[in-house]
Amino acid sequence: MLESGLIIRALMRNKIGALLIALQIALTMTIMVNAIFMIQDRQQQMARESGINEEDTFYLTNTIFAQDYNIQVGLQTDLNAIRKTPGVVDAIQINAIPLSGGGWSSGLQTEPGEDKDGIGTAIYMVDDHAINALDLELIAGTNFSPSDIGWRLPAQSAWPAKVIITQALANSLFPDNGQSALGKTVYISNNQPMQVIGIIKNLQAPWNGWSGVERSALVPFQMESRSGRYFIRTEPGRRDELMPVIESMLANSDKGRIIRRLSTMEETREQSYRQHNATNKILMTVVSTLTLITAFGIVGLAIFSINRRTKQIGTRRALGATRWQVMRYFMVENFFISAVGITIGIIGTVSLNYWLVNKFNMTPLGFELIALGVVTLVIVGQLAVLYPARKAALISPATATRTV
Repeated sequence: MLESGLIIRALMRNKIGALLIALQIALTMTIMVNAIFMIQDRQQQMARESGINEEDTFYLTNTIFAQDYNIQVGLQTDLNAIRKTPGVVDAIQINAIPLSGGGWSSGLQTEPGEDKDGIGTAIYMVDDHAINALDLELIAGTNFSPSDIGWRLPAQSAWPAKVIITQALANSLFPDNGQSALGKTVYISNNQPMQVIGIIKNLQAPWNGWSGVERSALVPFQMESRSGRYFIRTEPGRRDELMPVIESMLANSDKGRIIRRLSTMEETREQSYRQHNATNKILMTVVSTLTLITAFGIVGLAIFSINRRTKQIGTRRALGATRWQVMRYFMVENFFISAVGITIGIIGTVSLNYWLVNKFNMTPLGFELIALGVVTLVIVGQLAVLYPARKAALISPATATRTV
């Protein structure tokens, strides 16, 4: 207790330096904890399953330029040829790719009426091979039958009578019991009814930053379009082997179109989350830099304090203070400064997190991250002051007899 009183009185004589370090610690904690919080949030987003088989799938774009091209016949010919290729599990035409950043969306309602609020959902136009080609898990209901599949013509506004939705969309439409969505009628644009015939476990939307990324719907449409995507699933381990084979087969089978943009789902995921990865690296660099600056600040203050009190330290040594007691003095002094800084930092951390949660609709910060920040900065402070404290402990008792 006596030593603590001496330390506090010494700090009061050098308030500015101690306060600056305390504020630096507070700033470091505020930024560090919230940066780690944001990194964790992005890591959780990147770890979400898309719902499809990403390891064994790829897709390409079929762009038609010939004027007399029969799109419907050409599409069926292409899909039949791809599906018969040895090593291919299945293939479909699809209007959008999960996590690609571009696609279709609409609102579904449980009641008709322009005044009713709809639940936003991604729309995937597919045929009856979609569940197999995408490797989706059908947890309730049935798949489309071949007779359900219609043609989506340019500028068409009509929708088919059936739809398959994800569990997340079912839960949003029917909050009390998502499974009850099976067999129910939902309404899409212009109050057109669609019956939910199946529920799939998961299928992410094309937009990874969307709050409704898990809400998706499959509608039984093939598109009569001059530019479309083919999505292909291969047997395990054969994707890279079959990609150039199928690309070459399609390119050589018809000179009235161009085959381009050959991509894997793994490449699409990497591109989708490239900004997340870059942001995480920047945040980690900021955290590391701030922590180092704070550590150097603690070292600088301790050395400055020791240089000012060299004769005082020598006197204590002459009066019988051990080297450990001298080291302990400066380590406790640093602990007091850190405690003040951390207390201010906790207030700043919670305040900044409150703003982030309300601004970006994020999950509130957990206590464990605040505790991690406290422990980390206490350890950093003690490690940073260790070298100056050892240097102070080596001051000779004879220093007290010298004129300073």
